[in-house]
Amino acid sequence: MKLMIQIPCLDEEATLPATLQAIPRSLEGIDCIEILVVDDGSTDRTAEVAREHGVQHVVRFASNRGLGHAFAAGMDYCLQQDADIIVNTDGDNQYCGEDIAKLIRPIMEGRAELVIGDRRPGEISHFSPTKRRLQKLGSRTVSRLANLHVPDVASGFKAYSREAASRINTFAEFDHTVDHVIQAGRRRIPTVSVPIRTNESLRESRLFSNVGEFIARSAGVMLRVYSSYGAMKVFAAVGGLVMSAGVFLGLRFVYFFLFTEHHSLHVQSLILAAILMLAGFQMLLTGIVADLINGSRNLLEDVSYRLRRLETGGRSADKKNRGRANSSPGADSRGGDA
Repeated sequence: MKLMIQIPCLDEEATLPATLQAIPRSLEGIDCIEILVVDDGSTDRTAEVAREHGVQHVVRFASNRGLGHAFAAGMDYCLQQDADIIVNTDGDNQYCGEDIAKLIRPIMEGRAELVIGDRRPGEISHFSPTKRRLQKLGSRTVSRLANLHVPDVASGFKAYSREAASRINTFAEFDHTVDHVIQAGRRRIPTVSVPIRTNESLRESRLFSNVGEFIARSAGVMLRVYSSYGAMKVFAAVGGLVMSAGVFLGLRFVYFFLFTEHHSLHVQSLILAAILMLAGFQMLLTGIVADLINGSRNLLEDVSYRLRRLETGGRSADKKNRGRANSSPGADSRGGDA
């Protein structure tokens, strides 16, 4: 069984050595451990430091593309390298490398396809009280949207089985963690959380400059992802409320028209009722269209999954065939004419 540990990096020359030193080089049940560093357009010596510390694979972008792109590129690369389990960690030494064994155990035991490290944000000393409360609130909200129990949605310390890595797609440029949890819940990918340890913070986060920006961008990701998977439910709920308000005003006008002598004073209510009912109906139509688009997206994701399986499965089959040929009696590893 092959384990690959991917580390998306941006200017991590100072912190990457500590991260690499903490990664175990052998684990029970794992035949091969390899490390991949995805250099997302660093301006320092991140790539050189990775090679100096024995990293087997380095993918480097000429310019910064964002965490989401770096993560997606790393996942595709690991699948192409026939990884059975993929662990994602950060290059800032935030997570304790020794806990990788704990992280991959549920996958090796067949209990999960996606494992999320639970940092227990409420107990992290270098988090401010506000950040602790926001992390807890955000995790509860996303867990409800995904129909999963994930205590630490924002954790970047995750383990993916080959199947989960092939099924989950990355669309968010800012933060893929929310996106992946909701996808896992909607696609019923077996997901568990395990408690992990964290190290002292070596630098401030580069994903956002303040708490307000973090809230706004995370809320945007949650809204976009959830509306993509539950578009009909969202638009039907809003459209139903708007139409109900229009119907109420319309019935109010009918009452005044039939039972009072001053119905002409309520013509404005009739106009507003018509506007609200038309707006609500339009929202329902928008929900139907969005639901059809979501169906097309599901088909495209299924096609993407099948293509990944064909590409990586073909490589695995070729690799196994070559191995059997090389181990056959009389086989010549140098090749030659028949």
